[in-house]
Amino acid sequence: MPAAGDRAPDLLGKRLNDDKVLVSQYAGKVVVVSFWATWCTYCLKELPILEGLQKVAGKDRVEVIAVNTEDSDTLRRVSRKLKDFTMGLAYDPGKAAATAYGVKGIPHLVIIGRDGVIVQVYRGYGEETLDRIVGDINAAVAAAPPAATGAAP
Repeated sequence: MPAAGDRAPDLLGKRLNDDKVLVSQYAGKVVVVSFWATWCTYCLKELPILEGLQKVAGKDRVEVIAVNTEDSDTLRRVSRKLKDFTMGLAYDPGKAAATAYGVKGIPHLVIIGRDGVIVQVYRGYGEETLDRIVGDINAAVAAAPPAATGAAP
């Protein structure tokens, strides 16, 4: 089960067009991954908060990916209701990403630094953890960007 300090598994799921969603696609950005389901009331409370965090930080620095743990039909239906959200929406066929991330219950939130290393993992939801989540995201955004590879000195 990946924890803070571990390299994040790359696969996050698929978009509705079946394109893979990979952490590596967002290199240089902080990636906030939320595993959620439509029946999870706490998940539905968390998504608008994450959307707001992404808007405040800017999509150029923070990318929120909401990974629905149900099927593509469910995500297709709910994505119409979330049409004003700018966060990435994905689903997890075969539970490959949920397994790789050690998801045992939802919501399951993972903050990944700009270097692809996990900053923090939050299991469950509680209003009291929101300040810590915001603090962790802000610290990850403020951290030095990963060094460019292959650059001349």
